[in-house]
Amino acid sequence: MKLNIALLAGDGIGPEVIDQAVKVSNAIAKKFNHEIAWTAALTGAAAIDAVGEPYPDSTHEVCMAADAVLFGAIGHPRFDNDPTAKVRPEQGLLKMRKALGLYANVRPTFTFPSLIDNSPLKRERIEGTDLIILRELTGGIYFGERGRSEDGNTAFDTCTYTKDEVVRLAKLGFEMAMQRSKKLCCVDKANVLETSRLWRQTVQGMEKDYPEVTVSYEFVDAVAMRLVQWPSSYDVLITENLFGDILTDEASVISGSMGLMPSSSIGVHTSLFEPIHGSYPQAAGKDIANPLATVLSAAMMFEDAFGLKEEAEAIRTVVNKSLAEGIVSEDLAGKNKAYKTSEIGDWLAANI
Repeated sequence: MKLNIALLAGDGIGPEVIDQAVKVSNAIAKKFNHEIAWTAALTGAAAIDAVGEPYPDSTHEVCMAADAVLFGAIGHPRFDNDPTAKVRPEQGLLKMRKALGLYANVRPTFTFPSLIDNSPLKRERIEGTDLIILRELTGGIYFGERGRSEDGNTAFDTCTYTKDEVVRLAKLGFEMAMQRSKKLCCVDKANVLETSRLWRQTVQGMEKDYPEVTVSYEFVDAVAMRLVQWPSSYDVLITENLFGDILTDEASVISGSMGLMPSSSIGVHTSLFEPIHGSYPQAAGKDIANPLATVLSAAMMFEDAFGLKEEAEAIRTVVNKSLAEGIVSEDLAGKNKAYKTSEIGDWLAANI
């Protein structure tokens, strides 16, 4: 099979971890007789420096022509520390999501047997955790009307949702639940917010189409507590943009490192696969970042974008092997030897 993949390395450690995912993907292609055509493009601070905008038209054209997008990270401290900056790397991410129709962020959270004691949570609380949070990506407060008063002392951000946006995400959630444990949790704040009441009412109206799925409705603050108490009680959770942004970061620490969790964004035009961590600029260029989340994102890409389950499983198997044998970066090494980012990528590719 020929796979056309857009490669957006982005900022910070993005290029370093992307390089390792490319090594692993190329090894998979060789082993399983596929041909990968990689097309690199700029985004984030790197794109601002080069052309003045974080998601240029040329990058969008590359993404639209691709079967899938493999993405690194976005962000740079010089923009974070300048509240007056008119152009920011993160604007590129929002523009890309909107332009590509990336409406659903799929964030799995699971544990690794060899790393279960690395988690800040007790073993007995997290054993058996295997959940997916589906976050709506193109609506809500991040895309609503916003502004400030003339004197600058008052600001507002508007959260807006349409029924169609809710249906689109909830349908994906129901379908995922049917393939898993047939449990779906709708996360909202329906006791306070009108948009949450729309979410709840819409999902309730869809229950009849999925009679085998057990649906629960929980307030976001309650879910935030239960995620650290009994995360294994959840299977598939669906929620709006802001709540999803917060809950997925909370869930990410369950595994023991943000450098381990992959994600995908399902789109109208194409789908994007990326690690959940940020650009980690303090580590950029040092060859110390954990590449496993990006490598596992490539596994998701093989399975979800191309239907290549055996290839995806081969990647997950070799990642688990690397963890079990201690071929890990400094965030996981503890008192043992820490391997460089590039060394881990080389080891994974060689073992494939």
